[in-house]
Amino acid sequence: MKRLFACALFAAASLSHAQAQTVEAGLYDVSGTNLDGSKYSGTARIKLTSETTCSIEWKTGSTESVGICMLHEDAFAAGYVLGDSVGLVIYQVKRGGVLDGVWTISGEDGAGTEVLRLRK
Repeated sequence: MKRLFACALFAAASLSHAQAQTVEAGLYDVSGTNLDGSKYSGTARIKLTSETTCSIEWKTGSTESVGICMLHEDAFAAGYVLGDSVGLVIYQVKRGGVLDGVWTISGEDGAGTEVLRLRK
C-alpha cells in the first residue's frame, strides 16, 4: 500500500510539473495602457538567468526601463526602475508566448495593463 501511494504521489508531482508554464528568452512585442488609460507600445527583451529568474528590459516610445523577473508556476513578476521610481508588474503566463499583466509604480494611484507577445 505504501508503495502504491508513493507511486501515485510521484505520478501526480510529475504531471503537475509537466503542466507548468514557461517563459522563453527573447524579444517580445509590448502593448499596454498607462495609469491614465492612454495606450503605449514597444518591445521587451527577456534574458533567462536561471530556471526561475531573468532580467528584462523594456523600450516603449522614448522610455527605457530595466528590471529583474521571476517565474513561479503560471505567475511571472518583475520589479523595475523607471526614472526615480520603482515599479512592479505581475503577468499571467499564457500559451503561445503571451504574458498578460497589470503594473503599478511607487507613489502613484491605480494600475496599468500590459501584454507581452513573444516574437517568433
